[in-house]
Amino acid sequence: MKTTEENKVSRRQFIRKSGLGVASTTVALHAPFIITARADPDSPINIGLVGCGGRGTGAALDAVNAATNSIYPESGYHTENAKEGARAAAENVKIVAMADVFEDRLMSSREQLRKVGMEVKKELCFVGFDAYRKLLEIHEINYVILATPPHFRPLHLRAAVEAGKHVFIEKPAAVDPAGVRSIMESGRIAAQKGLTIGAGTHFRRDNAYRELAARVHDGAIGEIHSGVARWLGGELWYIEPENGWSDMEVQLRNWNYYNWLSGDFIVEQFVHSLDIVNWILQSHPTRAIGIGGRQVRTDPKKHGNIYDHFSVQYEYPNDITIFCLDRQINGCTNRVDNEFIGVNGRASFSYRKTGTSVKDGKSWRFRGDRNNPYQVEHDEFIESIRLGKPINEAQQLAESTLTAIMGREAVYSGHEIEWDNALHAAQDFSLPSYEFGDLPVAPVPLPGKYRFA
Repeated sequence: MKTTEENKVSRRQFIRKSGLGVASTTVALHAPFIITARADPDSPINIGLVGCGGRGTGAALDAVNAATNSIYPESGYHTENAKEGARAAAENVKIVAMADVFEDRLMSSREQLRKVGMEVKKELCFVGFDAYRKLLEIHEINYVILATPPHFRPLHLRAAVEAGKHVFIEKPAAVDPAGVRSIMESGRIAAQKGLTIGAGTHFRRDNAYRELAARVHDGAIGEIHSGVARWLGGELWYIEPENGWSDMEVQLRNWNYYNWLSGDFIVEQFVHSLDIVNWILQSHPTRAIGIGGRQVRTDPKKHGNIYDHFSVQYEYPNDITIFCLDRQINGCTNRVDNEFIGVNGRASFSYRKTGTSVKDGKSWRFRGDRNNPYQVEHDEFIESIRLGKPINEAQQLAESTLTAIMGREAVYSGHEIEWDNALHAAQDFSLPSYEFGDLPVAPVPLPGKYRFA
């Protein structure tokens, strides 16, 4: 049987080898804190994982590793605040319960956690559509990770906040305006209760992006007048259906191909790029118009009812225009970046090259070691809980999600969509009930015929 010290080291080594833990350097978080009474830095962080797929498992491992980053200097995460109570924290961060609609996915995730010395009791593993409620009933859980398909996040966030839990919620926050409004309201409830809501918009934790954002906000490229956001990549995973799977199971296991579950990939994936735009412009768009379609991924049995390319033009306050290109088609040029053009130059946000090109003055490029923003998310959220200074990113995440929904609906409908109309639209993808069985797939939206309501 391994000792506690051996478990700490093996956990750190496993995450490094798996690529989920790399050196990180944190800088000051720009978003304001909501100040509450100081928490005990040695108090346990007991985590409940809701959604045990790849992203949920990765988030759980990052959360488990958050405490060890405060102990080992080579991790690069060694702020003065993090040092306080670090060793006790490492002993007191653990996954205590798990929930998923599918038992096989939960068991696979549980095995991954076991490899890093985190044993979750079988009686605290819950399966089914109501599994999240059983998990939230566990009193000692105080930090919940929500990593289900996006459709379920508004429902799960509200339940977690009402149960008095701190929450890490993956992006996007919702798939429709009704869900966005629910997220905003959950954020207000969390603020009243002094709870942390941390969002999975991890680019805001990238140390290079943070430094560049600070420079842009300080006027490095002058007043911004336009920009471009690109996420040009290939197809994602697909799980071949097995005999006996109902319509609901097929769609849940391949949730990214159904817009009621994912919001389409402009919402599920491109929300990252749009979140950067909102962050840099410190606003949300006023209107959107665009084109797109389904040119290559046309098999309804495999690709559901989502598109494979979007092109959206967003208008922001102060006459700023942002052009967005989004694609999931194999065999094409791939590029993921954001650029902002100002009167004195431009700023480029990219993993390969992040910096500014300035017309009059000295250009700058980030040349330091990049951190792991997925890890820093949990480092900072858990630290905020321990310090009694909760972070609340619900509104920020809701606005970025609605920005993506606006773009989707502009393309689907072929009409210009305004922010207020999108925010107050009646659109709600909720089902009357959630159970395995028949579930017809909605038609692929056709511009000129489809209507956004």
